[in-house]
Amino acid sequence: MKDLLKPEIGAFILRISLGSVLLAHSVYLKMMVFGLAGTAGYFGSIGLPGWLAYIVFGIEAIAGIALLVGFRTRLFAALTVPVLLGATWAHAANGWLFSNAGGGWEYPLLLAVLALVQITMGGGRYAVTKD
Repeated sequence: MKDLLKPEIGAFILRISLGSVLLAHSVYLKMMVFGLAGTAGYFGSIGLPGWLAYIVFGIEAIAGIALLVGFRTRLFAALTVPVLLGATWAHAANGWLFSNAGGGWEYPLLLAVLALVQITMGGGRYAVTKD
């Protein structure tokens, strides 16, 4: 039990959780549910260039995989912060709760904060590279 209370285990759990969410939001949500063209259309509807959706998809997918395996954890967590803050902005008009129509801003903001914490902690135990 004492080993489970070490910071490197917390960093590992955070890394796996954040990586899983990023991968799900990119590959499943953006590619499978909405389609990349649909995601690009949504970006255009809120005033962003549609091509930015493909970059966001790539960052989320690659960072999600990198976090899951613990490859350059701090770098890939840092790359997600602007994306997650952008998602916070995109959902700001929908109110606080992510269960609101169109999703609120509290969930992407929480993910941004978690990415910032991951940057401070590094990859933790079982990472393929040490930060």
